[in-house]
Amino acid sequence: MDTKLNFSSDYTRAAHPAILSRLADTAELSMPGYGTDPICESAKNKIRAACNCPDAEVFFLTGGTQMNATVIDSILRSYQGVIAADTGHISTHEAGAIEFGGHKVLTIPHSAHTAPGKLHPADVARYVETYANDANHDHMVMPGMVYISQPTEYGTLYTLDELNELSNICHANALSLYVDGARLAYALASPANDVSLEDLARLCDAFYIGGTKCGALFGEALVIPRPNYIPHFFTIMKQHGALLAKGWLLGLQFDVLFTDGLYENVGRTALGYASEIQAAIKSAELPLYFESPTNQLFVVLNNRQREYLESKVDISFWEQLDESRVVMRIATSWSTAREDVYKLLEILAGMK
Repeated sequence: MDTKLNFSSDYTRAAHPAILSRLADTAELSMPGYGTDPICESAKNKIRAACNCPDAEVFFLTGGTQMNATVIDSILRSYQGVIAADTGHISTHEAGAIEFGGHKVLTIPHSAHTAPGKLHPADVARYVETYANDANHDHMVMPGMVYISQPTEYGTLYTLDELNELSNICHANALSLYVDGARLAYALASPANDVSLEDLARLCDAFYIGGTKCGALFGEALVIPRPNYIPHFFTIMKQHGALLAKGWLLGLQFDVLFTDGLYENVGRTALGYASEIQAAIKSAELPLYFESPTNQLFVVLNNRQREYLESKVDISFWEQLDESRVVMRIATSWSTAREDVYKLLEILAGMK
């Protein structure tokens, strides 16, 4: 048994106790398949209410990569690609799943110095304009969608002004705007955040509410604000192997997460602990890659410091800066324990 502390990611624990309790309570029930059950319908209605979007279509899929591959393939024409930051999840950490489905990821450098992980709206507008004005554009991959995540791969947040601007650019150029919300609970819980579920429903063509990293055993909830924006999506899910027979297992988890505001509050503990750890990193005079507003912290370590910290704590490699320095990620979650935070703070204090 590994005795090291684990701050490697936010999906290392099973599920929120309220979900496990509800699963136990329904263990003997028999349910219709494929998400056609009353529990899924209850969860969908709760999500519609939280988004203030009563006509939205809601679908439950099992994981983020499956969600991204299925949604992007269902919206884009065969000759279109998806614009994303070069650090975006679909660009870096999905093993080419989007390209495997036949669509190129059209990358734009992220705003590394001002807002790591983010697409700058002006860069998106410039990309679309450059494509349209290229005399050879008929021989090129046409941009058909913009992909962002909230929070980004670096834990940064799009502001409401930025989301409005991206939405306007997309819709002025016949592009779909799709938001990956794998860690959305941590965005909603952040004091720095000013984007609500209602804003996402108003400004995006599709977005998903993450469960796997936000207290569920597994599962993500796709919200399509305008009905029939993706015709026959249920059948498309089936084609992509994304239709779970025991669909109520997904619906049940979101039914719990969207009861009494749990989803919008489940990330608060993670954010509080992340703030303490970030302060300890600064106190130990270890350079932060940038100050994070959410649950993912990025610290710059030399090789000796990395070896020492990894001997005591499971953390994630993120980026090689040069021969002697790396960026490592420390992640808190909805399930992070107070005693583990205390131990990590002691370790960091000893690195000063």
